[in-house]
Amino acid sequence: MDPREESHDLDLVTVFQSAGTTSEMEALSVQSLLEAAGITAVVVGTQSLPSLPEEVRVAKEHVTEAKRVIADALAAGAAGAAEAEKQTE
Repeated sequence: MDPREESHDLDLVTVFQSAGTTSEMEALSVQSLLEAAGITAVVVGTQSLPSLPEEVRVAKEHVTEAKRVIADALAAGAAGAAEAEKQTE
């Protein structure tokens, strides 16, 4: 067996889950937030079944940092988003 196949460091772990009519938009926003922080994220869900949740997953090794980034963004709220956008201009 190829040793690369045995690595669990890249196993994907759900760090955000959202359901409802805005779930896809929320998941994509969280994905963008994480990728802006240098964390590769994947959105998992299906548009054909909108009642099922959308999930954002990251590599196992980045779970703690991803959860911190999400928590910081939620704590900052809209004011934090506006400030971050100003910094990118």
